[in-house]
Amino acid sequence: MDQRLKNLLILDIETVANTKEYHKLNTDLQRLWEKKANFLRNEEELTAEELYEKRAGIYAEFGKVITVAFGIFHEDQGELNIRIKSISGHDEQQLLTEVKNFLETKFDPEYLRLCAHNGKEFDFPYLSRRMLINGIKLPYVLDNAGKKPWEVNFLDTLEMWKFGDRKNFTSLDLLTTIFDIPSSKTDIDGSMVNEVYYTEEKGLERIEKYCQGDVIATAQLFLKMHALPIVDPKNITIVT
Repeated sequence: MDQRLKNLLILDIETVANTKEYHKLNTDLQRLWEKKANFLRNEEELTAEELYEKRAGIYAEFGKVITVAFGIFHEDQGELNIRIKSISGHDEQQLLTEVKNFLETKFDPEYLRLCAHNGKEFDFPYLSRRMLINGIKLPYVLDNAGKKPWEVNFLDTLEMWKFGDRKNFTSLDLLTTIFDIPSSKTDIDGSMVNEVYYTEEKGLERIEKYCQGDVIATAQLFLKMHALPIVDPKNITIVT
């Protein structure tokens, strides 16, 4: 197996607003959200309550993690495979504790590298912030305090694609399209996650599949960006 794929863990997270309804926030958080909402782009002129339902999930201070999916490369009989594992749940503290245990017990912490699309701006800091809010000590790979830049084991396919260009955001969907990577998308997209989670009985199951699909897409994109062949779909396995 290519050395660049060893000790590499692809991940993606899905997040939602911390409460189903705005009025269920405590009064201090309502006041602070209203203050934040005043600084958000609001071309539709939505109220603070409407903005909360649409946008709160992307801010770690007002949202929570409901799913984390991981992908790891491995070889089987000379063929490259991807194994996908996901952790989901309504109890965020329990979920994040499982994530921490997974990162610390399944991998060598000093050599483990994490990769996500836009991970440096979203997934990695969001996970870290929510762990601290839930009173969970950060696993080594997420704890960057005191580390030198070259000791931070974060990779980001969005950053790779920018090649130093800081002006543009390129979506995972666009990159998988131009690289002709088979779609792993389900019947929802990121803008629908909050509504699906809070309104559908089996919404979390749909979101988990969506998150797994993004991990597969990111893993295949990583291969393309290193001029490596992508993994045959028959060699992609979802494990429990």
